[in-house]
Amino acid sequence: MAALTVSVVSADHEVWSGEASSIVARTAEGEIGILPGHEPILAILASGQVRVRLSDGTTVEATANDGFLSVENDTVTVVARNAQLN
Repeated sequence: MAALTVSVVSADHEVWSGEASSIVARTAEGEIGILPGHEPILAILASGQVRVRLSDGTTVEATANDGFLSVENDTVTVVARNAQLN
């Protein structure tokens, strides 16, 4: 099964990185879900939760504020001014 390579970074450090089966984040346009094979996208983050579902079914949650989400070639990068694991 295909997987996403995900990085969640804050302005001054990496919050979390690894492989995932999906990611859900809040953007300025609303909530977005990303699965492997998603079209390339660049979206502005809204303040809120980023939920990363791992292949074993567990979820990593972070709070992110002021940034963007980028998807390209099954690589998802979430860059936020402030981000921290919950």
